[in-house]
Amino acid sequence: MADASFLEQAVSFVIHIDRHLFELVAEYGALLYIFLFIVVFCETGLVVTPFLPGDSLLFATGALAGAGYLSYPVSLLVLLAAAVGGDAVNYEIGRHIGPGIFKRDTRLLKKKHLLQAQAFYEKYGGKAIIMARFVPVVRTFAPFVAGIATMCPRRFFAFNITGAVLWVAGLVSAGYFLGNIPLVKNNFSIAIYAIVALSLMPMVIEFLLALRRARREKNAPGKPEKPA
Repeated sequence: MADASFLEQAVSFVIHIDRHLFELVAEYGALLYIFLFIVVFCETGLVVTPFLPGDSLLFATGALAGAGYLSYPVSLLVLLAAAVGGDAVNYEIGRHIGPGIFKRDTRLLKKKHLLQAQAFYEKYGGKAIIMARFVPVVRTFAPFVAGIATMCPRRFFAFNITGAVLWVAGLVSAGYFLGNIPLVKNNFSIAIYAIVALSLMPMVIEFLLALRRARREKNAPGKPEKPA
């Protein structure tokens, strides 16, 4: 029972690591940068760790920098390197092991799905990679699927950097400038939930726009046939 309790506490601590950052920086100081790098790298680079904190961790890191516990520029550079590196590793894993998974059709994995994924990333790849940065769990799987779909490496790398800059700079800066305002600081958990909700908005908007386009195409009058 004791071991189970310790495991539950450890898992809870990892999942809610953003809540413990002030304790960690007080105890470990600059070593916290290494810890932040590892968490963000794993959250974006390993498909088995989508449960790790992402948006909330970046916001909380910015708040720490705003309070003077961490360096704002160093925090940006460390987290940006982790985000870019994590997506790059995730993409390479998908690119090297993904196609082999689809060599034979199974009930769950069919080659036509791989071809559909390739077509999707050829058409929407850049937008998908950038928008996925702001959606928890999705950002963990997006680079892996892009690798499986054999998205052009140069194209992926360009959008990887763009998405990482927008994600890291946006959330760390939000924490830096807003995290220590009394209203936000005294309602930090609510602020974190608001950040996560805002992170989902781009995907929701894109989904609604896609539905609208689909309805328009469905209701559009048919094209006149060419005379024989």
